[in-house]
Amino acid sequence: MLIAHQLVGPKIQRLIALCNAYPNVTFGSLVDCVESAQWLNEQFGAANLKANVWLDLDNGMNRSGHAVDDSLFGLYEFVQQQPHLLLIGLHVYDGHLRNADFQTRKDQINGGFEVVNVFLKQINEAGYEAPAIVAGGTPTFTSHAQRAGAFCSPGTCVLWDWGYGDQLSEQHFEYAALILSRVISKPQRGIVTIDMGHKAVASENPLDRRIRFLNLENYELLSQSEEHGVLSVQNWDEIKVGEALYGVPYHVCPTVNLYEEAHLIANNEWTDTWQVLARRRKITV
Repeated sequence: MLIAHQLVGPKIQRLIALCNAYPNVTFGSLVDCVESAQWLNEQFGAANLKANVWLDLDNGMNRSGHAVDDSLFGLYEFVQQQPHLLLIGLHVYDGHLRNADFQTRKDQINGGFEVVNVFLKQINEAGYEAPAIVAGGTPTFTSHAQRAGAFCSPGTCVLWDWGYGDQLSEQHFEYAALILSRVISKPQRGIVTIDMGHKAVASENPLDRRIRFLNLENYELLSQSEEHGVLSVQNWDEIKVGEALYGVPYHVCPTVNLYEEAHLIANNEWTDTWQVLARRRKITV
């Protein structure tokens, strides 16, 4: 299990607690600087453990990771030399490459990976064992899946959403999570209000990229507040207060954590309820 973050502060002790609680699970985390490697080495050493680490590379997203430059190999060797660290591989996340045209996106992915290949050659020429590679997220995994020896880490495809569903035409996943909302008011002609505010769907995107209703046509989301969503509709006379609307979130990942539970539906019948444990942030350690 790779925790795709560079852990700092008390998170390191929580990782140690996880390793002790589940000794049959191999946990790992990311490193992109000397300071992080030192903290992990010191604290895992004090616990008589070895930390499994993946060197996080920044090949263009500029969010986390060490730049693939002349100083990267020095960090690689520093991590290799730490007695309480075990360097497993490289983590290369290129989530910024999302061009809707698959061939264009694939060319950009392979072009961005060229600097990583140069670094891999440098590792090989220095006599080190070839590192494992975790590459990409959902938009890029169909390209990295063709890369020999690479582990892929798509996530959105588990539930799928409207954003990637429209954008990644080569990925034929189906929606597995919907938001149930209801019409709670018809304040004036052409306008209906639903109980779907900021607390109900991820709202980091503009209003026109938040939710798509499957059983409503010719509408526009005009505004949202905490508990309300206001829609402009053309079939105002046909819509009834209390009517249910089923929506696909534009971005399902942060939407999931807005809910305590997920209700499982099969053949239009409720069959089970799952707790959304990740919403609790801190579960057992």
